[in-house]
Amino acid sequence: MKIVVIGTRGFPGVQGGVENHCENLYPELVKQGCDVTVFSRSPYVGGNGGIYEGVKLVALDCPRNKFLEAIVHTFMSVLKARMLNPDIVHIHAVGPSLFAPLARILGMKVVVTSHGPDYMRKKWNLPAKIFLRFCERMGMVFANEVITIAKNIADNIKNKYGRDSAIIPNGVNIPSLAETETSLKNFGIKKGKYALSVGRFVPEKGFDDLIDAFNRGGFTGWKLVIIGDADHEDKYSRGLKAKTGNNPDIVLTGFLKGEPLHEFYSHAGLFVLASYYEGLPIVLLEAMSYGLSCIASDIPANRNVNLEENRFFKTGDIKAISKKIEEYIHEPWNEAERQKQINMIINKYNWRKIAEETFKVYRKIV
Repeated sequence: MKIVVIGTRGFPGVQGGVENHCENLYPELVKQGCDVTVFSRSPYVGGNGGIYEGVKLVALDCPRNKFLEAIVHTFMSVLKARMLNPDIVHIHAVGPSLFAPLARILGMKVVVTSHGPDYMRKKWNLPAKIFLRFCERMGMVFANEVITIAKNIADNIKNKYGRDSAIIPNGVNIPSLAETETSLKNFGIKKGKYALSVGRFVPEKGFDDLIDAFNRGGFTGWKLVIIGDADHEDKYSRGLKAKTGNNPDIVLTGFLKGEPLHEFYSHAGLFVLASYYEGLPIVLLEAMSYGLSCIASDIPANRNVNLEENRFFKTGDIKAISKKIEEYIHEPWNEAERQKQINMIINKYNWRKIAEETFKVYRKIV
């Protein structure tokens, strides 16, 4: 079965939830006999592509602009896809769904995966939000089949469009813990003595709240480490960096991948996710796969993950975030609790199973 994938910036090693999803899903589908071509965005991956674990990567030029790049790249990708005569065009995310009708007009069968209502993100102004709602409608109306990554997203689509979807979550791979601490030492960080958060520097991730909460103090001997950066430098991302200027206990590492990222996940004392919006939070699942003690904002997407009730805090409540961090850096996390959490992740968020469920959706069409 020949599959063309559209809607991701690319991979490997490109930050973003859709990017992580595609990087893990499509090699598994190759193992199941699929011929997979992914159209990526050259500003993020460079060059002309190549092959990654059996997946063919084709880099297409597009402007690196948060308003234009997805539209330009998806339009070009749909036209290029028609030349490959695929069995399925798989479009990811709300914005690229705009071109589901074009793909159908060109005679291709379309699967759309909704990773969540992107128009809820704080970074978009009102006209952009209205446009993204229209993009979502085009995808939901014209796709042959729809996949959602969480039940709350599926319920939202059912209520708005009367459309059923296959609920297939994100997944994670269970890592072995890093034995080295090179990256920690480079940033002056002590093993087990830091709270970790990971993500892109966009308003809905709540990093400004997290920094404000840590600036309240009361975390003697601990540091806050935030791993990530902005795709497009703006007032918000510059403001985050300015907020940390006077506190040596808050460390912004920039975007990390590979062994450095692996080390920080392996040796953290606590993981914190302060988001206002998520589709299904891959970074939280990754932290749980390392067996980390985790706390998270009380939003529907985070509620889909099996954390204990007491590990949620009110979104945007600086005092509550600070109090919850203080509570759990002093709460011992024993091996039995750690292993129970890892076993849950293995059973519920396994990429092989996720690929099998995705392949069933393809077979319904083909």
